[in-house]
Amino acid sequence: QAAALLHPVAVQCQEAQVVVKVHRDLFGTGRLVRAAELTLGSAACLPVAQSAAETTVTFVAGLHECGSTLQMTPDSLIYKTSLSYKPTPSGNLVIVRTNAAVVPIECHYPRKGNVSSNAIQPTWAPFRSTLSVEERLMFSLRLMNDDWSTERPSNGFQLGESLHLQADVVSGHHVPLRLFVDDCVATLSPDRSSSPRYALIDLSGCLVDGRSDDSASAFISPRPKQETLQFMVDAFRFAGDDRNLIYITCHLKVSPADQAPNPLNKACSFNKASSLWAPVEGTGDICSCCETGNCPSYG
Repeated sequence: QAAALLHPVAVQCQEAQVVVKVHRDLFGTGRLVRAAELTLGSAACLPVAQSAAETTVTFVAGLHECGSTLQMTPDSLIYKTSLSYKPTPSGNLVIVRTNAAVVPIECHYPRKGNVSSNAIQPTWAPFRSTLSVEERLMFSLRLMNDDWSTERPSNGFQLGESLHLQADVVSGHHVPLRLFVDDCVATLSPDRSSSPRYALIDLSGCLVDGRSDDSASAFISPRPKQETLQFMVDAFRFAGDDRNLIYITCHLKVSPADQAPNPLNKACSFNKASSLWAPVEGTGDICSCCETGNCPSYG
């Protein structure tokens, strides 16, 4: 298993055919790719067998099959092909959480064959934290490091990682306040109403991204303090778009700290183990509208 993480693609160059075994944890993130999204060669040959319970996918092809090419050198015959991974949206037609990848494969004869699987490193351009001041309240939204101790020095992410987002408010001389994130939307331009757009938080505090089958996004509970709200979002990109700069715009709000959370002021995450929505604080019934979609809003 340890070797599988280092070498997710293994190749056997046999006398008349090549056998390619692909670990479905192709990027070493723990998220398995679907066998149907893997093909071999320019002819897009399919695997010989696949099972949802198996962690590997196997391809078997003749040296001249699947669109392979032959290169001749004074010492070797080199058969070249490639393994392709092309993710398709599942359960959501707007976003995908992995990048496409092409792994070159070569078989050298009479020498022993080898495979090259260079690291796939999708990068993310800067996420810019925003700051606004309304009356005496100062709101902030920052990317934090994994233990939430300091602001993250880098704004680049690889797919498979998680964004640690922290919203804060400095209340000045106001009465004690509790901070909420009303909504967050991701877009490819600074205009939050532009298309395509993907809602991360919606319905007055429901972290709807965590409802997706391939997401573990959630609010962090308990809060470090009433003026702070933390949440994690799995990295993603927009399907069919090669740009790697994404804008995330959030609407932050406060309520008096002594006011009990309610369907209008809440922070709710979806718990996949129980298949229920759960609030950071307050009673569970305030999150019921996250499932029905009829939460109250300020408009």
